[in-house]
Amino acid sequence: MKLQNYIAGKWIEGDGDGSPLFNSVTGEIVATATTKGLDFKQALQYGRDRGEALRKMTFQERGLMLKALALHLLERKEKYYEVSYKTGATRIDSWIDIEGGIGNLFANASLRKQFGNSSHYVDGDYAPLGKNGTFIGHHIMVPKEGVAVHINAYNFPIWGMLEKVAVNWMAGVPAVVKPATVTSFLTEVMVRDIIASGIVPEGALQLIICGSAGDLLHHVESQDVVTFTGSASTGRMLKAKASIINNSVPFNMEADIFEFLSGLGS
Repeated sequence: MKLQNYIAGKWIEGDGDGSPLFNSVTGEIVATATTKGLDFKQALQYGRDRGEALRKMTFQERGLMLKALALHLLERKEKYYEVSYKTGATRIDSWIDIEGGIGNLFANASLRKQFGNSSHYVDGDYAPLGKNGTFIGHHIMVPKEGVAVHINAYNFPIWGMLEKVAVNWMAGVPAVVKPATVTSFLTEVMVRDIIASGIVPEGALQLIICGSAGDLLHHVESQDVVTFTGSASTGRMLKAKASIINNSVPFNMEADIFEFLSGLGS
């Protein structure tokens, strides 16, 4: 089969035949993948625009949404195990990836108990800055009005996605997920279930899975954030993009520690 991307509310294929993705056990072709012809700028803007629904939800609503989604996915876990075997993972490997990933949804859902029933968070007490209380300062945390772009590694096609989207959904920020292509067929299966469930609002999740990330990061803006998991060399290359630097886009890199230390010593 040819893998599809979920962009702007639609499942669409990239152009061309795409690259083959293999069953790590048998060597058979599982699927083909391509991002050719996709409009990444449109995907980011769609997330920003439709993310309003997620931003307006309260912490309680977001937390209950995460819990409902976790229960929904847990009921379907055996489906994910069957696909996970094709990535070369054992049952124990898959347990960490699949049920460990779903556990992140449960953990973040429980954080709602620490917040009120509001879409924003008031941090600490106000600071009097003028006489007679006529001028004060107060720190209020609100959701960013951009999207969180997640570029993930091949070894955790589910856990890598869920641990990140759980955090930003709880904070009211939509996500654009780019898993590693070689195991993206497993990510696609779960995302299809998430979208079909209707539990998360439209625009909260988009999936760009098939092939290269192309010019995705060229279109990030100041309200967006980027997280990267993978090799240090690739992470440094992405972090140095002009769009990241010029727009002061937060970039969180989780890289191969040995390669990173080697780079520091060179």
